Amino acid sequence: MAEAAVRADVWLWRARLCKTRTLAARLVEEGRVRLTRAGQETRLDKPSRTLKPGDGLVFALGGRVHAVRIEALGERRGPAAEARALYTPLDETAA
Repeated sequence: MAEAAVRADVWLWRARLCKTRTLAARLVEEGRVRLTRAGQETRLDKPSRTLKPGDGLVFALGGRVHAVRIEALGERRGPAAEARALYTPLDETAA
């Protein structure tokens, strides 16, 4: 049974955007992740906030700003190719 939503820290970890769930949770708790859903942008304040396919995320990692659109939630932290299928980068100009 597929999930309809997943915690922000879990998704960042599954998508391999953060090395550990603890680091993902810290990124969210520090207010460094912005969520765009239905045209409304909000700053995530808790790692337990849910993410859904179609949501947009903007966050800074390693001195670079990343913008992604969530395509899938994933069921596990899989290999890199599987993780890349969970999102579409929106910041292609930074590549």
